[in-house]
Amino acid sequence: MIDPQRVLRADLHVHTRHSRVNNDLAFLHSRDCYSRPSDVYRVAKARGMDLVAITDHDSIDGCLELLDARPDAPDVIVGEEISCRMPRGNIEVHLAAYGMTESLHRDLQPLRANVFEVIARLREANVFFALNHLLHFYRGQVPLADYLRLLDEVPAIEARNGTMLRAHNELLEHLVTAEGGPLSAQQPARRLAVVAGSDAHTLRRIGRTWTEAPGASRDEYLASVAAGSGRPCGAHGSAATVARDAYGVITSFAASLVGVGPADHAPLHRALCLAFVVLSLPFEFLPVVVAGAGKRQERRYVREAAAMLPGWLARQRGASENGITAGERA
Repeated sequence: MIDPQRVLRADLHVHTRHSRVNNDLAFLHSRDCYSRPSDVYRVAKARGMDLVAITDHDSIDGCLELLDARPDAPDVIVGEEISCRMPRGNIEVHLAAYGMTESLHRDLQPLRANVFEVIARLREANVFFALNHLLHFYRGQVPLADYLRLLDEVPAIEARNGTMLRAHNELLEHLVTAEGGPLSAQQPARRLAVVAGSDAHTLRRIGRTWTEAPGASRDEYLASVAAGSGRPCGAHGSAATVARDAYGVITSFAASLVGVGPADHAPLHRALCLAFVVLSLPFEFLPVVVAGAGKRQERRYVREAAAMLPGWLARQRGASENGITAGERA
């Protein structure tokens, strides 16, 4: 039995240098993060995390590297942020899965073009997972009500992300805590579980946003979170948060070009990237501009979602009371 008096903390959304693909300027071959797994572990523990989760983009190599240094570590959660596509509208969707294995990671890669196939495989493997930063990639590609049907298919949602606006995070917390909020389609007796994490791409914010849940071990903690006993805690995000992370990654990328960090470039490409970095120095204000524009767009979709949620929640409640399944609603 899980001890309700013991509460553990984990930042359930953290990246390392094994998040290798940065699509912002793909021709530079920049990584999305340059943090070493050992440094992620050290900083997370120093900031009060009882457990350390790594959720690299489409990779568990950061977890494996950490476990190579700490074999059978009882406080490491092997996670992965799986980049998928929602077929209708071709919307990017990120799922965070916890308790991954090498074989399951391999199984998921050919399925990522269809988020519903990834979800089915995760459920088959009995692995707990959550839908990350709900409105991050939504740009009106399909009606919002259709997009929100994703919530019918997942057991949990990231209700606090350290890069998302407070209004975004609070909307999601309301979504899962409001009376009559959405029920899990697969287990209609309980509501969606919640997770929270910093979404840190540098060491600066690791452990500043986290999930608390009862338990005395990693397995008990994850069982509590999956059962809906997790509580989102810590910092929200802003344009400044995103811009500072961008500058941190840019600095690490530039350092890698002069031999500090991973060697990702052949000599000629490294020279071209160095030239690009030097020539772009007058435009280094652009990450601030891009971050500000992104947050304005996020506010817009948060307002739209907030306006339609009361009616959507009422329909969800009515469907649940009448025993209508997610598939029938779709």
